[in-house]
Amino acid sequence: MRDLDKMIDEALDSETREVLRRIGDEPGFFARVFGIFGGRTGWVNILLLVVQGVAFLAGAWAAWHFFQAADPVTQLRWGLPAAVLLILATILKMSLVPRMETNLVIRELKRIELQIAHRQG
Repeated sequence: MRDLDKMIDEALDSETREVLRRIGDEPGFFARVFGIFGGRTGWVNILLLVVQGVAFLAGAWAAWHFFQAADPVTQLRWGLPAAVLLILATILKMSLVPRMETNLVIRELKRIELQIAHRQG
């Protein structure tokens, strides 16, 4: 992949190359994570993260009671909600990952648009 990037870089003129360098390289992991909380849909991602945190804490609390229970009926009363809440927390957390990848694709598309605009202009 880096060879392809090198070939593309060599094909660009110096002005376009300078503009692309100012844009910067691919953002790191933490920049991508915190990037999902901005924009028009940032509040939805914040809400999902809060609900995920509450579900995880409630699931951990129910799991604690499950492991403290002595009889099977009490274990079922705490174990099933613990399992459901912990699975829900995992699903909600994983629903945020595609948004991070979408932001990367959009960033690359904007770089391509910029290159096309420089070629036409």
